[in-house]
Amino acid sequence: MGAINLWAVFLGAAAFFLVGAIWYGPLFGKVWQREAGLTDDEMKNANMALIFCLCFAFELLISLMLGHLVARTNPPHFVIMMMAIGFGATIMSPAIGINYLFQRRSGTLFAIDAGHFVVGMAAMGAVYVWLA
Repeated sequence: MGAINLWAVFLGAAAFFLVGAIWYGPLFGKVWQREAGLTDDEMKNANMALIFCLCFAFELLISLMLGHLVARTNPPHFVIMMMAIGFGATIMSPAIGINYLFQRRSGTLFAIDAGHFVVGMAAMGAVYVWLA
């Protein structure tokens, strides 16, 4: 087992965070807000500093797990991308899908959030490949 690349962990989480900023900003921000049932006042009154810090902390945890798997297996680049995208597509997305079914959330909200996980994980995987 090799050492976990802490630069990849940090930069992978940063890449995921950047995808989220674009995803929930100019790409799908207004549609996501409507589908999530959040008003402009709720968005303005949210503690965004806390939300962003916790979001990045969770993304660091996800990236640390990917880093652990990469360190344990020393896979070729295409396998790193398969693991990263696979996490988003086959673990993270179905998990939120289950919750959204019981919460009666829309398919549009699911598509936006699941797409964020898949694209964010692809960005994270690309960082690991770049730094490998």
